[in-house]
Amino acid sequence: MISPLSLPKRLLRKFAQSEAGSATIEFVILFPFLISFLLGSVEIGVLKVRHVMLERAVDLSVRDLRLGTWNPPTHDELKEKICKLAGIIPDCIDVILIELRPVSTETWAPLGTATKCLDRGSEIKPVTAFNGGTQNEMMLVRACVIVDPFFKSSEFALDLPKHDSDGGYALISVSAFVNEPN
Repeated sequence: MISPLSLPKRLLRKFAQSEAGSATIEFVILFPFLISFLLGSVEIGVLKVRHVMLERAVDLSVRDLRLGTWNPPTHDELKEKICKLAGIIPDCIDVILIELRPVSTETWAPLGTATKCLDRGSEIKPVTAFNGGTQNEMMLVRACVIVDPFFKSSEFALDLPKHDSDGGYALISVSAFVNEPN
């Protein structure tokens, strides 16, 4: 006579010995890590391309400043030129902040270590120095752009520092030049 518990025991033993679906378990375990890695790679790639384009735009703009084709530059003109040359930075005019100031050749004091960037969540805009300088004066330019992550979910996989209350990353470019004499 067959015991009423023997059928469930046989089915359970058969289920435990079966290897069907073992690849699915490996896939379920590894899939989140693989997707996080892929999204993180794309996020870093997009962030790097934006940063390179910002660096290039600042360098080309500083070249025009150095050669004296722009005398004296205004803050808005410099913003527009950098944003036009950067191209890939979304909403550039509204998220860029530029500092331009002379460097004392006596103390060689650079710009402060704390970079001033825009906080898009705040109504108050930070004040930055914008001084075109005089002839033969060394000048430092610092541009800071806040960009959003390309994939909103990748911020959990990447440990990049957020700069503003909306979760944007800060891309910073610094350049120096000497005002040429006329």
